[in-house]
Amino acid sequence: MARRLNIFPREQRSLFGEILDWMLTPLLLLWPVSLALTWLVAQNIAGKPFDRALEYNVQALAQLVSVQQQRVVFNLPQPAREILRADDSDLVYYQVLGARGELLSGERDFPLPPEDERPLVGEVRLRDDEMRGQEVRVAYTWVKLDLAGAQPALVQVAETREKRSVLATEIIKGVMLPQFVILPLAVLLVWLALVRGIKPLSQLEERIRARKPDDLSPLDDKTVPLEVAPLVSSVNDLLTRLKDSIATQKRFLADAAHQLKTPLAGLRMQADLAQREAFNAEELKQSLKQIGRSSIRATHTVNQLLALARAESGGQTLARQPCDLAQLTMQAVQDSVPRALDKRIDLGYDGAAPGTPGVRIPGNPTLLQEMIRNLLDNAINYTPSSAEHPGVITARVLADPSGHFLILQVEDSGPGIPEGERELVLQPFYRTLGTNVDGSGLGLPIVLEIARQHNAELTLEDARPGHAPPGTRVSVRFVLAGKAVTAYAAAAEPL
Repeated sequence: MARRLNIFPREQRSLFGEILDWMLTPLLLLWPVSLALTWLVAQNIAGKPFDRALEYNVQALAQLVSVQQQRVVFNLPQPAREILRADDSDLVYYQVLGARGELLSGERDFPLPPEDERPLVGEVRLRDDEMRGQEVRVAYTWVKLDLAGAQPALVQVAETREKRSVLATEIIKGVMLPQFVILPLAVLLVWLALVRGIKPLSQLEERIRARKPDDLSPLDDKTVPLEVAPLVSSVNDLLTRLKDSIATQKRFLADAAHQLKTPLAGLRMQADLAQREAFNAEELKQSLKQIGRSSIRATHTVNQLLALARAESGGQTLARQPCDLAQLTMQAVQDSVPRALDKRIDLGYDGAAPGTPGVRIPGNPTLLQEMIRNLLDNAINYTPSSAEHPGVITARVLADPSGHFLILQVEDSGPGIPEGERELVLQPFYRTLGTNVDGSGLGLPIVLEIARQHNAELTLEDARPGHAPPGTRVSVRFVLAGKAVTAYAAAAEPL
């Protein structure tokens, strides 16, 4: 394939330049081809009238061949001989051969027709040949003789090609000279047409540049060409998603500020109370305890906010690798045992052992550990427990024998989540009324976001339907070997 000429070289690709190159390159490549074809056509056109003149001369000379007294004679009057040779540009030769190939008149060194050519009486033929070092055009024919058994006589007329070349050159000039004017004009018209054609793109660029920074409204795709409409539609889709993302961030920041305001206000109030002179040692001790609880709550809220932000950006910034979900779950359970013992909760693991076939999933271990830890913390916080009635939390990893999915379960014996609130608890900062647990309302939203980052869906259900309390189980599906997988994670109400 011929390589496209780079007429307008540039470092950065330009749509205008690309189109112009692809339009002008074939034009400039075809122009020499057009010259060659025009030359060949001109040669053919220029030769036709002179070929007809040669044919006429041969026919005229053939009429002068006759048989007299059993002899072949050729009578060419001198005036006719002079007229035949009268030409300012070209030389004209002729030859007449008798029945036995004898020369009756004309040039003795005239080239003969091809030996394998069969004589055909009365038909005039044409050929290109060479006469005395010059290219000539030859017309020849055979004349039937009224002699018994005699071969036909041969009559030939040749003419040099000077007039033909001159006429062909004139035709070339007449055809090609205007092209030297038309070609630049065509380039200019193509340039103007492209400028006109891409004008809607320039107008679209001006409309985008004229927008205010906070204007995320969709672009008008009715005023752009059909070829650009898909691009505008994609930009509008991006603007819509960006608008939703900014709205979510604004709402998230507002909620975060509201959630942090309460513990910070408590810290300030307790600090003011502790500074009063009338405070005794016991009241000061209580204020310090309240300050400690408020600082812990504020720290926990900040950590959860950071965890949610990390989960939301984890799919784009954190690398993925094969992760043993059973091993990650057992490690999280071991880390949570001290907290569970403090609340007298029976926390354990019941499921596939690490390394079991089917327990590995492609993911980010940091995010997966964060997800499991939030599920366990959520369950520990919201599961009532006492010495008489200890709470029970069980984590499981179940491998599908067919290798299509992998299940993670965290069940608790807590009060459960009402069905009408199961969608609400997945929203940031939402907390079920009636619970007396310090929390930020970010635990399950973090779990949901990490599940989404691993191509999974999350649902909530009762761990023991029909029992009181029903407990809680949360369900999520992951992808294994290119197929949909469900990871089930159960926890109580959100932090």
